[in-house]
Amino acid sequence: MGATTRLTWRVEGMDCASCVAKVTRAVERLPGVGEVEVNLMAERLSLSLAPGATTPEAVVKQVAAVGYTATTLAPSTASPGRPAPSCDHSGHDHAGHDHAGHDHPASPAAAAHGHGHDHDDPADAEKAWWATSKAKLVWLLGGLVLGAYALSLALPERLTYPLFLAATLIALVPFGRRAWALARAGSPFSIETLMVTAAAGATVIGAAEEAAVVVLLFAVGELLENVAAGRARAGIRALAELMPRVALRLRADGGTEQIPADKLAVGDLVLVRPGDRVPCDGLIEEGLSALDESPVTGESIPVSRGPGEAVVAGSINADGVLRVRVTRAASDNTIARIIRMVEDATASRAPTQRFIERFSEWWTPGAMIVSALVILLPPFLLGWDWGTSLYRGLAVLLIACPCALVISVPAAMASGLSAGARRGLLVKGGAALEAIGAARTVAFDKTGTLTEGRPRVTDIVPSPGQAEQQVLELAAAVEQGSAHPLAKAILAEAAARALVLPQASSLAAIPGKAVTAICAGGGG
Repeated sequence: MGATTRLTWRVEGMDCASCVAKVTRAVERLPGVGEVEVNLMAERLSLSLAPGATTPEAVVKQVAAVGYTATTLAPSTASPGRPAPSCDHSGHDHAGHDHAGHDHPASPAAAAHGHGHDHDDPADAEKAWWATSKAKLVWLLGGLVLGAYALSLALPERLTYPLFLAATLIALVPFGRRAWALARAGSPFSIETLMVTAAAGATVIGAAEEAAVVVLLFAVGELLENVAAGRARAGIRALAELMPRVALRLRADGGTEQIPADKLAVGDLVLVRPGDRVPCDGLIEEGLSALDESPVTGESIPVSRGPGEAVVAGSINADGVLRVRVTRAASDNTIARIIRMVEDATASRAPTQRFIERFSEWWTPGAMIVSALVILLPPFLLGWDWGTSLYRGLAVLLIACPCALVISVPAAMASGLSAGARRGLLVKGGAALEAIGAARTVAFDKTGTLTEGRPRVTDIVPSPGQAEQQVLELAAAVEQGSAHPLAKAILAEAAARALVLPQASSLAAIPGKAVTAICAGGGG
């Protein structure tokens, strides 16, 4: 047997762990497919394909059968450090270069394929959550259900019942298509199957009101899952935006050329101007500057770097010109590795979520069996007529539809992640969120976390024979023209006190130690 080939696709439309399980089970059934990995946050499907067994086109077709759109990624695009986006980035760094963005790898044919389901339409990627196709379905169903209930207060049931029936039928079209596709792909007892069967049964026994509420709750649950997944993906995209699109590579003749940052190779020499983001991990060969590493490391005060010292991709060059030798390729730099770790963390499922998945695998067939028994046995054992037996059996099936349980986990996760984001806390996923709930001890890195990261003068302690104002005047005079965070704090305090600063000359900095100057009047 020949060597297997490792291939990667971007899969659009996944928004929960159940989606991951559906895609995984669908492709695992194909011959010659192995080592299947599906990452929800990165929207990635990777697998090993044996030669001559299954074609990549067959994998795409199988994914489409369960309601998702798969687009083949080139090896460079599929790098774990370069996640495909769901929106266009137009941010700029301090030098005016675009932040990292990624091309949309979908062709018109691929974009048009597989949109007959109610999962995320790729066109929804650039829309607010309330304008997506899932949200529109919720608004439509909610309007019909609420309208019918409102009208039922004034009109007879025969006039409002059709509205409930319409809401049910509208929802059963997309959900029914997905349940059928999942059944064909090897998942006949999905939550969708139970929900569709229960709603259809409710309409048969004249309980369209209950059926409409069931499908509305299910649609709301899927919308909440979509919102939660979108928030997590936005965090990953924010990491990718730390990288500039372009870099200035130095040629052998001393000139520069502008190339895509992800095309830099180990050993290249790049020019990093004041205000530029560093486009690579590397070592400084020439130059001295303060680097703002807060976007990458969280260190809120710029640090001084000179020849022989390492710099990290995504940090901002504050004031000096640097020549940096590339030590890591774009796919293995600091930002890429952070993104991979975040993707791996977000791919981990919360314990409650894993329980819900196991629960759903057994609950759906169990509920259907109990419903069938209620329909078939009582006419023989208890003497019920078949109409009563059918009604009660379908009622059991409707009650058994666990919509409240289905929406509880995504609702709780979305609420927790959103509350944290509003307070400046980035939680990597459901597993981390649950772990926080059980935490009893918390350790903080104070810089930029418990502090603002902006130094200011709080006290001045002069030596004997010196006045406080005189000390501040001399210190501010020496720090004039410096961009160092401590210099800014001293100058701000002097400005607040409206001090007149003496003239200073022979300004010089001793990196990491002090600054010196000669002030008018002989002070130094």
